[in-house]
Amino acid sequence: MQAVNHALEGIPEERVRFHICWGSWHGPHSTDVPLKDVADLLMKVKAQAYSVEAGNVRHEHEWKVWRDVVRLPEGKMLIPGVVSHATNVLEHPELIADRIVQYANVVGRENVIAGTDCGLGGRIHPQLAWAKLRLLAEGAALASKQLWK
Repeated sequence: MQAVNHALEGIPEERVRFHICWGSWHGPHSTDVPLKDVADLLMKVKAQAYSVEAGNVRHEHEWKVWRDVVRLPEGKMLIPGVVSHATNVLEHPELIADRIVQYANVVGRENVIAGTDCGLGGRIHPQLAWAKLRLLAEGAALASKQLWK
């Protein structure tokens, strides 16, 4: 993390979004390092927000890391991927809302920005990518109704 922070020197933290990724290749991902084993290191990166894979089946359960292992520091935000690049299946807006609400209940609704697991471009057909982004917006609207009532 020292090298990353050195590279970020002089850039205000509120302008930095840091993404942690296990690679976007289509495979079993059976050797991915668990988020719980690196989350403390992730928090050492001088960024305001941290983007994590959360929508694919290998990492969807890792929301518990923020409840049980590492607390999100004051003033920081999470960007959980609530739609996945790992499948051509379109997520339902209610599932997306559930994922957002789950994170919001753990780290605070004001500390969550819904995102994608990784970039969608080049990983899925462009029509699917646009559909996933439309559904992400719909799911975020549903989550907002639940969280900000």
